[in-house]
Order: sequence, then structure tokens, then C-alpha cells
Amino acid sequence: MTDARPDRKPSRIQQRNRKRILEAALDVFSQQGYRGATLDQIATRSGLSKPNILYYFSGKEEIHVTLLNQLMETWLDPMRDIDPMGDPCEELLRYVHRKLEMSRKYPRESRLFANEILQGAPRIRPHLERELKPLVDSTSAQIERWIDEGRLAAVDPMHLIFSIWATTQHYADFEAQVQLLMRDRPHRDGAADYLDMLYRRLLTPH
Repeated sequence: MTDARPDRKPSRIQQRNRKRILEAALDVFSQQGYRGATLDQIATRSGLSKPNILYYFSGKEEIHVTLLNQLMETWLDPMRDIDPMGDPCEELLRYVHRKLEMSRKYPRESRLFANEILQGAPRIRPHLERELKPLVDSTSAQIERWIDEGRLAAVDPMHLIFSIWATTQHYADFEAQVQLLMRDRPHRDGAADYLDMLYRRLLTPH
């Protein structure tokens, strides 16, 4: 099919429609997963016709990949901001708190990413290999240096990173369960303090 989308800079209406499509698709993909989502669902949610959506995107996969690529830029920023010259424990705790805050602000994005990973990362694997792996490798090496300097307790850097992801993104990925189990109080009440205590105890040299 010939791509009819213009090469010139999109108008404000076109930019607004594209944003509407992506916002609607984020809702649909985060609830239905990639396989369960359809262009018809995205069209209904966005209030635009299916042909209108296909004017801006070639299909469901392009919309999904666009959302994932946008997400990855946001998702990696907290790790990129870890300061090698800062206090190791405080830098890692700041990372924990930023990841927890992101789970509060971006629950749909977190579930979008989780669903993609559960399917084997077929659409985002190149991004993971090109962006995520080098960043995690360099962060792990920095944690290892801090441990060697005696500034952090001896922990496995890679499993530390995995545990931070698990304990923060849980509040987004399993939001319905957390809300049910904590329905008598705000479902993130105490999470920041608990994780601060947990990781401070884990990371402080003895």
C-alpha cells in the first residue's frame, strides 16, 4: 500500500489527531495486550475512523512500536541519571523512588511494556539490545565499583536492578490486585518508606 502521509511538517490538527490515536491505543494495548487489541477498538476509543487512523499509521504494529519507543526514552531516564560521583546508597535510593513514582504516573505504560516482554519482546527486542542492555551493563559495573570501594554492601548488581524493577513496577502492573488488597487505605500508602528502609538496609555496608 502506498504511504499517503505527507512528508511536510504535520499541521496542528494532524499532530492532535496523532496524539489522540496514541493516547487511545495506550489504553487499549495496556488493557487488551497486543494480540487482543484491534484497530477498531483504537478507532472507537479515539473517536476517529479506522481509515483516518490508517492515514497516520500503517497499522496496529506501527502504533504499538511507536508507543514502545516513546516509553523506552522515558523509562531509561532515571537509570541514566544515576551519578557515579554521588553517594552510592542515596543515588540508588533516588532511583528506587523515581521508579516508584513512574509506576504511579505511568501505569498504562508499565503494563504496555510488561505485556510486550511477556510475549518475548518481538517488537522491542532491538531497542532492548541497543539501549537497555548497554545501560544496565554500565550501571552494574558502577555498582560493582562502589562495592569494591567499600561504599556499598556486597550485592549482585544485576539482581539488585531486577529487584528494584520488580518492587516498584509491581504497583502498576498488578494495580487491580494491590487496590483490592489495600482498599481500606491508599494503595501506595507507605510504599516509598518501606522500599527506602528495605534498600537502605540492604545497601548500607556493615
